[in-house]
Amino acid sequence: MAHDIGVRLALTALVAPLWSAIATLPISAHAQTAPEPAPVATRSAQGDVAVTIYNNDLALIQDTRQLSLPRGRSVQEFADVSAAIRPETVTLTAAGTAIVEQNFDYDLLSPAKLMDKAVGQTVTLVRTNPATGAETSESARILANNGGTVVQIGSRIEMLDRYGGRVIFPSLPANLRARPTLSVTLDSASAGTRPATLNYLSRGLGWKADYVALFDEKAGKLDVQGWITLTNTSGTTFAAAKTLLVAGSVGESNNNGYRPNYPRPSVSPRGNQAGTETAGREQLGEFYIYPLAERTTIANAQTKQVSFLDVGGAPAAKTYFYRNAWLGKRDEAASVDTVLKFSSSRDGGLGDALPAGTVRVYMRDARGNPQFIGESAIPHTPMGSKLALKTGEAFDVKVLPVVEKREALSPYRWRTTMSYKITNARGSEATVELVQAGLDNYWHDTSIISESQKSERADADEAVWQVKVPANGSASVTATFETRY
Repeated sequence: MAHDIGVRLALTALVAPLWSAIATLPISAHAQTAPEPAPVATRSAQGDVAVTIYNNDLALIQDTRQLSLPRGRSVQEFADVSAAIRPETVTLTAAGTAIVEQNFDYDLLSPAKLMDKAVGQTVTLVRTNPATGAETSESARILANNGGTVVQIGSRIEMLDRYGGRVIFPSLPANLRARPTLSVTLDSASAGTRPATLNYLSRGLGWKADYVALFDEKAGKLDVQGWITLTNTSGTTFAAAKTLLVAGSVGESNNNGYRPNYPRPSVSPRGNQAGTETAGREQLGEFYIYPLAERTTIANAQTKQVSFLDVGGAPAAKTYFYRNAWLGKRDEAASVDTVLKFSSSRDGGLGDALPAGTVRVYMRDARGNPQFIGESAIPHTPMGSKLALKTGEAFDVKVLPVVEKREALSPYRWRTTMSYKITNARGSEATVELVQAGLDNYWHDTSIISESQKSERADADEAVWQVKVPANGSASVTATFETRY
């Protein structure tokens, strides 16, 4: 399959929602738009920001700002830190400076919060006469703000409704902030301006991988494009940040019951095998690092996609698979699984370590248009791995497992005869990987005493037959097992 611009444009049109954030970019590794400068009125108080994002809802923020410090103690406020900051992880490094105390003010300014803080205080109510437009003002004491605001005006008690007019507050509460703010009491050995680097961990930032694969069954080739999907629900925007993505979940001593949310594969077909090749990427301990080539703005409440993998013409094949449980039988034939097999190896594969994510597979129809045929989740996958991903269930290839005979040889020995009839309504031959599972019972003494086709014992629990089924035809396998049950 030629990996040309036509393929790229077809895929882009098909999966536009996934690529909407980068629709105007060239398809190349680490491509993203340069951040636009924020308007002066909303410009962040952050300095030079670097963000390292892990897979388990955790990020390390490093924010270097220029501080003008007097000699001795002073309180410095750091606005625009993450609203999901873990305050106990904060460290601040500045030459000749020590931290005495730090406070994180996360109670953010809003009409509801302002009214909550005003309980017990006196405010001014401004009301407008709807007939004349004239305004009147009177003092009121806020008594409560629980599902509604109750005020005392002179000797009467009133509840404000949505037509209660404007409320004028005498001042803002000291601990109510317009933006998430960290205040730090510093003790400086000398006066002067110097860089100070704030380091802290935060929740609310995460990433995963999404893969778009175009499969050509006749050619046995696969085109794959990988996208990093960044999410930010931290309550704070990080502008023009140097961004590193770490593929892996770092350990935490107290995780409060949190579990990583990257996808894990369900019961999978045979053929998955971990690789042994080292990818040509930067490593951090046991993890791989995926740096973004340029600074990027990670806006709050935003999802952003960035390209990191673009491979054309990797070898791939479609297979059929069916696993039968011990003594499994059906009244009607069941569809077998369709499986896409390929490799992440350097030679004959995608040639990279694959971060955990979802692989979405497309094939061209008779008109040449890519159509979605299924998806499957993968865990973190080393380079050199073999992958076998279920993409769906076959329409025309089915299997009917039957327990033909079950007889007791003694109080502790049983003989079971199984048959498996596979039908193929396709116009070409199909090879089905048929697996009988559950052979490794409690006593570990199951044996196959006869079979119509030689099986491979993949492990103690499973026997595997590679069954060739002719076009528009059928094939059968029978096997007799002896077990203690």
